[in-house]
Amino acid sequence: MHMDIVLGLQWGDEGKGKFIDLISENYDITARFNGGSNAGHSIERNGKRITLKMIPSGIFMQGVQNVIGTGTVIDPVSFKKEILNLQIFDKTVQPETNIIISKKAHLVMPTHRLLDIFMEENPDYTTIGTTKNGIAQAYSNKILRQNLRVGDMFSSDFQSRAQHILERDYRMLKDAGMIVLPALEEISKEFFEAVDFLKKFNCTETEIYLNKALSEGKRILAEGSQAAMLDIDHGTYPYVTSSSTTASGASSGLGVSPKKIGEIYGIAKAYCTRVGNGAFPTELLDEFGDDLRMKGNEFGSNTGRPRRIGWLDLPALRYAVMINGVTQLVFTKADVLSGLKSIAVCTHYELEDEAIETTASTLPENAKPVLKWVEGWNADFLKIKNVSELPKELMDFLVFLETELGIPVGYLSIGPGREQIIKMN
Repeated sequence: MHMDIVLGLQWGDEGKGKFIDLISENYDITARFNGGSNAGHSIERNGKRITLKMIPSGIFMQGVQNVIGTGTVIDPVSFKKEILNLQIFDKTVQPETNIIISKKAHLVMPTHRLLDIFMEENPDYTTIGTTKNGIAQAYSNKILRQNLRVGDMFSSDFQSRAQHILERDYRMLKDAGMIVLPALEEISKEFFEAVDFLKKFNCTETEIYLNKALSEGKRILAEGSQAAMLDIDHGTYPYVTSSSTTASGASSGLGVSPKKIGEIYGIAKAYCTRVGNGAFPTELLDEFGDDLRMKGNEFGSNTGRPRRIGWLDLPALRYAVMINGVTQLVFTKADVLSGLKSIAVCTHYELEDEAIETTASTLPENAKPVLKWVEGWNADFLKIKNVSELPKELMDFLVFLETELGIPVGYLSIGPGREQIIKMN
């Protein structure tokens, strides 16, 4: 058996959670391989919506085990709140029996959030536009070999080691002139209570668990957070996330060999969005962009921040398909563009009258996107149930995408509901 992967191909918010929720019933295990509670996968069930931050999107499927892998960072306080919210949302879910957590995943300390806030608000540092959840601080301390891992929670000296880190970070922030709130005693108490809650879960060597499952013929779906253009190495640096968001990150984040990877599903919207700072060459800064934001409900599922809006960027999409080895495209939000007479896509960039093919991460500031306008489509997508009912103009656009990207469109999302995804082949 192989491990399949689902990941975003733009700057996040492409609709990964909904697609994973749909196909996870075909798998025995869903496994999150990167990121932390800065991510947010929105899922609609029975007319209600929930945003999952750390919990894999297969949590609602009976018999599916959900793994939080080694490549992630876990905030015990945020995790506890998410679990409690999940149980209110769906009382039938039993997270303590079907969530497995890597002992090697790193912990997000409460002072990591404070350090995030300090760096975002201090003029001595580059303002990235982060969610201020402490994710970058946890990953940086991981690289510095100064952090604590999930497995450390079970050691006899964990409390003293954790308390030492909290006190050290507090002193550093105070010395830097920050008014540190809440008090150290308050965040320490909340943190250690959350740690006791987290210890109730099955914490183990998840790479061994996953490889054993593959050898037994079980099917695994690896779930990525954020997206390719936010990758720490290949994204629009420095305005990126702190982990590997690519297919290769799934291998390292879960401890599964690249030789065992099967399908790689890449999710892309019919237009582009991003949250926070950074290059966005096709961005729409006009009234149309505002209207599209409202129509597509483009506000951060985790933070509520309005997303920046732009036309589809084909050079960036080709790049993401290439570095991830995408085998099938999952195309979302086609319904949001319904009713437009014409739709634009960026086919390449132009610099001093010369056509250039590059990505936004290395694009010169004075390069301009060259737009190709294609015929729009109009349909009542609530009534469409299969491929034969799709408007011709949309089908022509999908063929255009397949030609440009060299991969098939495997699935098409035509609405927010999990049932509003059409399998194309």
